[in-house]
Amino acid sequence: MAISRPPVRLAVLGAGSVAQVVHLPILTRMRGVEVVAVADRDAHTARTIASRFAIPTVSTEAEQVLTDDVDGVVVCTPSNRHEEQVRAALRAGKFVLCEKPLALTADGVARIMDEEGAQGRLMVAMNQRYRPDTTALRQFVSGGELGDVYYLKTGWLNRYRPKGRTWRERKSTAGGGAFMDLGLQMLDLALWTLGYPKPERVSAHMHSPAGSEVEDSAALVLRLEGDRLINLDCTWNLLARKDRQYLHVMGTAGSASLSPLAVFKDMPAGLVEVTPPVQASRENAFTASYRNELQAFVELVRGDRRVDAPGEHLVLMRLVEAAYRSAAERREVAL
Repeated sequence: MAISRPPVRLAVLGAGSVAQVVHLPILTRMRGVEVVAVADRDAHTARTIASRFAIPTVSTEAEQVLTDDVDGVVVCTPSNRHEEQVRAALRAGKFVLCEKPLALTADGVARIMDEEGAQGRLMVAMNQRYRPDTTALRQFVSGGELGDVYYLKTGWLNRYRPKGRTWRERKSTAGGGAFMDLGLQMLDLALWTLGYPKPERVSAHMHSPAGSEVEDSAALVLRLEGDRLINLDCTWNLLARKDRQYLHVMGTAGSASLSPLAVFKDMPAGLVEVTPPVQASRENAFTASYRNELQAFVELVRGDRRVDAPGEHLVLMRLVEAAYRSAAERREVAL
């Protein structure tokens, strides 16, 4: 007879769009999980979201929900609050899943890494890593089936949207614009696909509309150890019918791309498509990635999974800072 385990009790900090669209709908329907608290500085928003998802405890202060009744915390607040809230949650003995970025600066990430609990109790929500197609693609690269991978081209191009003054359009709260929002994720995905080789030099260009605090578009060339190269483009201002998100991988023995996932290898018989079947799902890749990521976090809280301190995020944020410096100074920057 199976022994029933107590539910994982979670608190969500921040009741904005990402919490409403993915975190709370998934977590409140996940077996063995109870969302016991939500905190948001906007009291009306906090009460409304708590009512919608039947969450019993509501607060306007994040620290007030770090009680003995909570096992883990999901941080969905604006980026400038991440460092303080993650450090407070770790000090309170909680498991933490933090939306990207972990902090606005590399120094902020380093301070988090110095906290007791950063090793073993902390995850960064890089959900692109949890897509079934990106996981399959990475296995081809890490297994050497594409030979020596020397070039990746990636991008996330979103269609034009009316510019508002939300926290994402403010330098002080977001740390940057389209590059920090979209480019950060695709850059991490490209580096993760390669196994996070050491960055050597970066050259970036960013476009900021008149009157804007942050960039709406960015282009970047990153040179890595082993004479490998990543080319990245991102924008909030694509004038087209559809958004575009892509990753192309070129190796000496094959190539791969997504989306959709396609893999080709140079075989004795010639070029052969070896695209693996990816399990079909009614969910789109975006929702599926968050579901897989949140399931991994729940397994961590239960003790069924182990994680290392997110040292790769420190590498990533140092790279992000170098890219912004390159764009500002109009020169290539060594790392």
